[in-house]
Amino acid sequence: MSLLKRLESKRAAEDVNHEERKTAQNHFARDPYAALKASLHKKIVDELKDIKAPEEKDNALLAKRIEELVEAYLTSEGESRIPRPERLRIAGEIVDEILGYGPITPLLSDPEISEIMVNGPHQVYVERNGILELTDVFFRDNDHVMNIIDRIVSPLGRRIDESMPMVDARLPDGSRVNAIIPPLALNGPVITIRKFSRDPFTVEDLINFGTLTREMAAFLEACVKARLNIVVSGGTGSGKTTTLNVLSSFIPPTERIITIEDAAELQLRQPHVITLESRPPNIEGKGAITIRDLVRNALRMRPDRIIVGEVRGGEALDMLQAMNTGHDGSLTTGHANSPRDMLSRLETMVLMAGMDLPVRAIREQISSAIDLIIQQSRLRDGSRRITHITEVLGLEGEVIVLQDLYTFCQTGIERDGRVKGYFSCTGIRPKCLERIEASGIKLPPEVFKPSIL
Repeated sequence: MSLLKRLESKRAAEDVNHEERKTAQNHFARDPYAALKASLHKKIVDELKDIKAPEEKDNALLAKRIEELVEAYLTSEGESRIPRPERLRIAGEIVDEILGYGPITPLLSDPEISEIMVNGPHQVYVERNGILELTDVFFRDNDHVMNIIDRIVSPLGRRIDESMPMVDARLPDGSRVNAIIPPLALNGPVITIRKFSRDPFTVEDLINFGTLTREMAAFLEACVKARLNIVVSGGTGSGKTTTLNVLSSFIPPTERIITIEDAAELQLRQPHVITLESRPPNIEGKGAITIRDLVRNALRMRPDRIIVGEVRGGEALDMLQAMNTGHDGSLTTGHANSPRDMLSRLETMVLMAGMDLPVRAIREQISSAIDLIIQQSRLRDGSRRITHITEVLGLEGEVIVLQDLYTFCQTGIERDGRVKGYFSCTGIRPKCLERIEASGIKLPPEVFKPSIL
């Protein structure tokens, strides 16, 4: 190795060491008891190593035992001068570290937080009421974050390492977790957690949030009960899964429902629900079970309704064929910026199935299978709105004909940053109204009363 390269290599190593020292200094500056907590954590883990796994016993009793051990160790080591509030904080953080998910445990318990984003060990953001906030939560180092990721994915039989640096998982409460680690993530291990409320939102909640109007809700309930095929489209974080969950709540309890998802998120309350979840390949690259495999299998399970959490590939073809062969009343979601874009994406996804179909044949399948598209958006102020309820009328020539039944019109921004706007009914009588009435459902005339500006 040349002298120049040696000097460059030495300088790079010194830079790395400098950054590590700087990170450690910042960590101890932010928490003067960091070293003490690390020492206590090791001692208490050694003390409890003969106890069974936490899920096999009463966690409340174990938490109390850990708090007693912390107090005893602090007293025995002459640390009783530490103020009582700080001692309680240290005990609580050690309990979270041993029984929970480390520093993010309080964030997971906060009902106002809907999303948690760990961007490496020293930066944690949360979404609260639709707005991102930087928190004062931090981890010790990259290894600390990796330990929490392992704690999340190990019970699910998943693994994450350099050979498999990305993973999707879920917490016991159903919250969705995505993790990506170095060398792909340059900031350090990154965790993104999409939380779900213990009690799923109802249609009344969405009306109160301003996501839709009562008239729109009445129409959507009638559509679900009349077994129309519905697609909920929108961007990431726009509330598609929440809306899908509310739509699913309208399904009568006498029907057999099969849900198919990458990570089980839907919270259905009907008594006859079968939940299927896809499986990624193992370390050898084998054993994967895709959404498409599960859709095909679901057709053999005598479903009354098939609900696919999200179509994003070749399973779109199987879903459309199911809708066209007697499995009406199916529900799904997809990523798109408008109802028209959703149709274009469905065409692309059908082609991803590997079938060499002409475009007209694909559009015929789509136009005969899909009855309604619900477009949802996350606005600048963090609020979610159903911006379009659009009916699919059929194929004319080479074009699928759509008509808007309800729209959301944004008129401006308030001084406090809130979006100003209103919901508008076009006043058009839906073509599907005949099917709704044939199902014995009568909608009041005001549901389709046109908006007067």
